[in-house]
Amino acid sequence: MSDYKIEAGTAQHVGNRPRQHDRVALFTAPKAPGYVLAIVADGGADNALGADQSLHTAKQSFDDYKVGDAPSLARLTALLREIAQETHDVLLMNPANAEARSTLVLLLLTPQRQAVWATVGDSRLYRFDNGALRGRTGDTDYIQHLIDVDKVPPEAARRHRASRLLANAVGSPLKAPFVAVGTQEDLRAGDAFLLCTDGLWPYFTDTELAAAVSRRTPRAAAELLIDKARERAQGNGDNCSMAIVRLVARATEPAEIPVTAAGR
Repeated sequence: MSDYKIEAGTAQHVGNRPRQHDRVALFTAPKAPGYVLAIVADGGADNALGADQSLHTAKQSFDDYKVGDAPSLARLTALLREIAQETHDVLLMNPANAEARSTLVLLLLTPQRQAVWATVGDSRLYRFDNGALRGRTGDTDYIQHLIDVDKVPPEAARRHRASRLLANAVGSPLKAPFVAVGTQEDLRAGDAFLLCTDGLWPYFTDTELAAAVSRRTPRAAAELLIDKARERAQGNGDNCSMAIVRLVARATEPAEIPVTAAGR
């Protein structure tokens, strides 16, 4: 049994856009007790079809997941890759989804004190350890993929990373999504995760995000970050969405997964 319990919450703000095209959710697995999945999807400027499909596919896949006799990080990583690929395939099969796109970030926690994550595009995952940044996702893996697989010259790949990254999304007819993955074992109380869209992370330093997430409840941290992002966007803010997961020391009572959600 782990020595922590999970506190988690989600939050969204429409920003200065006419509609909310981000989607965010927290799921438990009915056939895999103790497993938790967080997902944040950014449907982009046109519509929320890609983000909606991302959540639908993730929930369906997680509902069907069984631990089996040999649970492993490799199998969990494959599950997250499959969610991204299946979402992509479903979007391309339906002509009504011709303009549907979504970036994606997924985080899966297990009772074995493991974390597995996957990202597509510029939605991010941050990892914190007792208030200090432990790591964050970015475009490094994708740039290397462009160099190794697409044979893009290194300088060209780095120089055009912004425009190239826009093509890395589920639902893009240009190419299959590139899914960057990562893992962490031996989770403990004091660890925390932030999943967010690009309506949030450009407005903060890593240190600011670490302080907000590690020192507050998920709800309080989300409210603070949304308010500050709105202020710093100066009237030009994008949809802003996040999921926050904190591991806190276990009390004597049974473990719980209190989930809160805020939206404006």
